[in-house]
Amino acid sequence: MGYRLWVIGLVALLLCACTQQAPQRPSQRKGQAPAVDSAQLALMEMNMRLAEAADQQVLQAVQAQQEPYALYEAQTWMTILEQGDTQRPQPKNGESCTVHMKVFNLDGKLLVDSEGSYRLGKGELPKGIDDNLPELYPGTKVRMYLPWYIAFGQQGTEHIPPYENVMIELDLR
Repeated sequence: MGYRLWVIGLVALLLCACTQQAPQRPSQRKGQAPAVDSAQLALMEMNMRLAEAADQQVLQAVQAQQEPYALYEAQTWMTILEQGDTQRPQPKNGESCTVHMKVFNLDGKLLVDSEGSYRLGKGELPKGIDDNLPELYPGTKVRMYLPWYIAFGQQGTEHIPPYENVMIELDLR
């Protein structure tokens, strides 16, 4: 009887020791490059082509204007309509500022007319606006042209369609 228990224990020990390691995903194997997701690459290439087309559309809209425009941060074309109070400090990241903005499509259709208080650098405003507000003084009025990827993006908003290039008249209060 003791012999049988000893043999059963030895067999159980061998069975536990001989279990195979679970197969690893290719990205976890050492010495191998991660697998390339062709769908993700295709999506990135498509978005790059859409962004290039947006840049061209915005540039054409800017060139058709009478006012001189300058290219600012993050592909934002901007002209100053009214200079603000240079005696007051420019807004800094993290600070709240009041902004009145009218958003138009490139055909001139008014999409949004709103005023609100926003904290800079917190993603509360589109990137093209958020990046450029610290350059402005309170009271400044500007007109800016933004491609969709730094405006309202792939999702759009309730009143702004996805992938919409826009012109924004902005008043920093």
